[in-house]
Amino acid sequence: MSRIYNFIARFIPIGFLWRLTFLNILVVVMVTAISGWAIYSTACFLAVEVGDLDIPRQQRFNRTLLSYLWILMIMAAFIGSVLHFYFIKRFIQPIRGLIQSTKELKLGHSPEPVEVYKDDEIGQLAIQYNGLIAQLQMNEQHRNRLVTDISHEIRTPLSNLNGYLQALKDGDIIGDKVLFESLYQESNRLSQMIEQLEQLKEWDYLSVQSIIEKETYEIEPILLQCVAMFERTLEQQKIPILLEIESCKIDIQVVGIQQVISNLLENAIRYYEGEGPILLAGEKRGKIYRISVTGPSDPIPEIEKEKVFRRFYRLDSSRSRMTGGSGLGLAISKEIIERHHQGEIGIDTTSTSNTFWVTLPGII
Repeated sequence: MSRIYNFIARFIPIGFLWRLTFLNILVVVMVTAISGWAIYSTACFLAVEVGDLDIPRQQRFNRTLLSYLWILMIMAAFIGSVLHFYFIKRFIQPIRGLIQSTKELKLGHSPEPVEVYKDDEIGQLAIQYNGLIAQLQMNEQHRNRLVTDISHEIRTPLSNLNGYLQALKDGDIIGDKVLFESLYQESNRLSQMIEQLEQLKEWDYLSVQSIIEKETYEIEPILLQCVAMFERTLEQQKIPILLEIESCKIDIQVVGIQQVISNLLENAIRYYEGEGPILLAGEKRGKIYRISVTGPSDPIPEIEKEKVFRRFYRLDSSRSRMTGGSGLGLAISKEIIERHHQGEIGIDTTSTSNTFWVTLPGII
């Protein structure tokens, strides 16, 4: 068989479809030839033994039978080849689409999804390939967005640092405690931004996975632990905090949820204005558990509510680069919550406060 295939590949080098068609013609001709020879031999034998024909009539019978068999063989080979060519051409159409799409991808273009005709092996290959293309496009979008955001955000603090350091080097200004403290805070903010970018990259990767590792935890100790991390800051800034936490066991990715609650508490402390305590609440609502952090603050305008979860986004009035964070905390929180199946995050506002809330499914 290998010799036959090598012969076909050598003398019919015009494509897989034509090679397969030629091989099919060869098989059909061989099968019909063997069948025709068997029929011819059997019919002639029966005619001699049973038909009681004289020699001229026997010869005429043999010639007629052979002619019909030749016609039958030629028709079978032709019809079989045409049908084979038509159906195989339909079957390999997705493969041609894959080849063309791969060529476009190799040239650096973003190809369109390959059309899937049937849910067979070739169809599954096309589906998996389309998924790969979608993933590559998503990765490229994330990369471009991340590079753009990083270059935009880091340029200003780096320019400030370079300007002050150059002035100190040239002796144009004399460093004092206030200046060095300011430079340290700017440098520290850059370090925090890089750390948060690493966290965001990790959750971006998890966002394309179908499953994240979750375990069952009692939520109350986790929330209390998050509050304990800010006790010193709350005491120094003389900000009261009120806890209203309902005990419950839920399925969560515990490190991610701790990070979300810490981000929300940090926001409430940073933008605390007015009077009254920060309220951390946790309550059962049917089959979900709702966690909210409410802090006295200037209300966030309605049109800004969705934007605050974007990467590097700040409200001009209160989230400046000097007094605000990196603009990544809420974006990271959104990524984490959305990785929990049916998890949601949002914000409610009043004239004197803002409430950031998350809902988590899986109450036990």
